[in-house]
Amino acid sequence: MRRRIGIVDDHPAIVLGVAGVINAQPSLIVNGIGATVTELLSGGSDLDLVLLDLSLGDGSRPGANVRALTERGIPVLVYTTGDQPHLIREAGRAGAMGMIRKSELPHRLVAAIVAILRGEVAATTDWAAAIDTDEEFVSVQLTQREAQVLSRYASGETAEQVAQALFVSRQTVLDHIRRIRAKYAALDRSAPSKIDLYHRAVEDGILPRT
Repeated sequence: MRRRIGIVDDHPAIVLGVAGVINAQPSLIVNGIGATVTELLSGGSDLDLVLLDLSLGDGSRPGANVRALTERGIPVLVYTTGDQPHLIREAGRAGAMGMIRKSELPHRLVAAIVAILRGEVAATTDWAAAIDTDEEFVSVQLTQREAQVLSRYASGETAEQVAQALFVSRQTVLDHIRRIRAKYAALDRSAPSKIDLYHRAVEDGILPRT
């Protein structure tokens, strides 16, 4: 089954090129396009990931756009010219799972999409550099719910077991795990695997040292 990708960009030529790259992959298909996040969501498409242009002509803020998508359980990969680090930081604070430049080669774009679909983050040197200059973001802590999810999941419970214990859906647990990984990656403390999450939880005092 091909994973469904949405694109939010108000430049038709760019959308056409990006859609062509994505649709050429046997495991991916573009299932929604919009010049704004509102337009994309109004189409009612069921999406597994959205590729979001940071700077849109409607004047919307990256943080609001990212939150509008992540609140619906849709992971976000932002793509940009890379010359506006303040927008990158804003998207990172809001829960974006990664960033990639519009100038990157097609295979790198595909690799970033696939990584996020696996529940990993797509952190780049541009993203890390932008985050490093943002003291507020560096100091961001996990929410109480995120800490609860991390504690159980990193201890060895499955997503289903965590969901049952916390009385939420499995998808909600997976969304929390994606955001947790994004926060750690933004601090240059990447945690792509479950054992990495365990180490981060121990380092931050969420789990006891053994």
